[in-house]
Amino acid sequence: MNIRKRWTAPLGAGLAVALLGGCAFQSGGGDAESGDSIVVGMSDDVLAADPASGYDPGSWLLFNNVFQSLLSFPRGESTPQPEAAKSCSFADGSRTYRCTLRDGLKFSNGDSLTSEDVKYSFERAIRIDDPGGPAPLLSTIAKINTPDERTVVFQLKVPDATFPSKIASGAGSIVNHREYPANSLRKDGKAVGSGPYKLKSLDKSKAVFSVNSGYEGTARVKNSGITLEFFRGDQKKLASALQKGDIDVAYRGLTAQDTSRLEESSAAADKGIDVVEGTSAEVQHLVFNMKDPVVRQLPVRKAIAYLVNRDALVSQVYHSTATPLYSIVPAGITAHNTAFFDKYGGSPQPDKAEEALRDAGITDKVKLTLWSTPSRYGPATDAEFRAIAQQLNASGLFEAQVKSLPFDQYEKRIAAGELGVYVKGWVPDYPDPDNFTQPFFGKDNVLQNGYENDDITDRIIPDAASRAERGTTEKAFNELQDDVAEDLPILPLWQGKQYAVADDNISGLEWTLDTSTVFRFWEISKY
Repeated sequence: MNIRKRWTAPLGAGLAVALLGGCAFQSGGGDAESGDSIVVGMSDDVLAADPASGYDPGSWLLFNNVFQSLLSFPRGESTPQPEAAKSCSFADGSRTYRCTLRDGLKFSNGDSLTSEDVKYSFERAIRIDDPGGPAPLLSTIAKINTPDERTVVFQLKVPDATFPSKIASGAGSIVNHREYPANSLRKDGKAVGSGPYKLKSLDKSKAVFSVNSGYEGTARVKNSGITLEFFRGDQKKLASALQKGDIDVAYRGLTAQDTSRLEESSAAADKGIDVVEGTSAEVQHLVFNMKDPVVRQLPVRKAIAYLVNRDALVSQVYHSTATPLYSIVPAGITAHNTAFFDKYGGSPQPDKAEEALRDAGITDKVKLTLWSTPSRYGPATDAEFRAIAQQLNASGLFEAQVKSLPFDQYEKRIAAGELGVYVKGWVPDYPDPDNFTQPFFGKDNVLQNGYENDDITDRIIPDAASRAERGTTEKAFNELQDDVAEDLPILPLWQGKQYAVADDNISGLEWTLDTSTVFRFWEISKY
């Protein structure tokens, strides 16, 4: 399970969930004459071109367009469907997963793609186990068999019904075994895949992609190539480039305030600038250290839950580029509920907060420090936490302050148990409730807050993981969310939206902004 990557929030408006209903991809390879080339600007870097290493949003954007996986997420869908595979199915109670490859698959250099490459790709990522790589998502694989060139059989250590979603993500990227060293990362910045696009060049300023005319899969390419320009966190420069026409699309990088202003601006519309809004499964939580002398007391955590005003946070700090979140599993994902709304309400209830404290014999103001790390979660994080502190202090029940740390110090101090209340953001690896629960509440979880619930770790999560029909997990995940709302090891704050701002001659962006977090180059066209 991912414990390395997705604790992140974009520096503004890169928040996400699908606005439009699903529609199956059309078969067919790329057509280099099907449309104009498009320039996309974003604040993220691409940190790796080798799928055994990259585990950041920019790198996965590259992987999803250059490499094929056995499965992929169709636009607007959260259930993976065959991509490089012709078909896949479970057997043996979700412990064996068999896939049959499509005919005629080739890498962009002309080499054939066979089951040997699939086996090699997964075993290589697991063996290298790069600290910045996706190996944790592949941890349930025990053995891979290849009875013939088109058949791959995964033997899993435990029943894992989420396995198809995991290998439909960037973690499932298939590399050419002739091109990638078995025991080390490729370091020349090049990539050889079988996806809809080829990586022509990559440097610190941009990545250039051309259409892979030999691609065989489900995507239908609607442009003649994509250039990604990296603005490295410079939001003003990104906005200026869009307004000047130097780029066609701004993705992941405009501030929430800029996005909101553009969305509401008639002047922007007059200049031919469109704001395309999608949905997102990106979330942010307030995390409580269950061993901290102050917040280990449940009445203190309850008082905070009764006082936090999410509506004010998303409107005043995030300019409505996010929505209030009252559950562990966000809206748009199977088993989403409103456990925290049901228990603590949707607006501040200072009387109930005071009652919770007084019933526990707490009569003095509760002194509290909220810890933030804007270097990781964006500059709005400090403003958000100051707003939360003001909400708590306005009740007369708390004396709260905010402190910030660089991300490396922040993580070290969390691991050492030194921070009492802190922020965590999460971008999912795949759109399944498992990815919003197991990483937080399973063994060796990413929260590192000392929360223990054996019923969740030993019964609910393993039971849900064994169910191949994901719709049948709703009862289990609802129970988990209710338990967490009762115990309050974390407090959900908001769920993001996802935005792209583009020239009005760009279409198809609505098909790139959904819960899968896959930015589909092939859906974008320019006219």
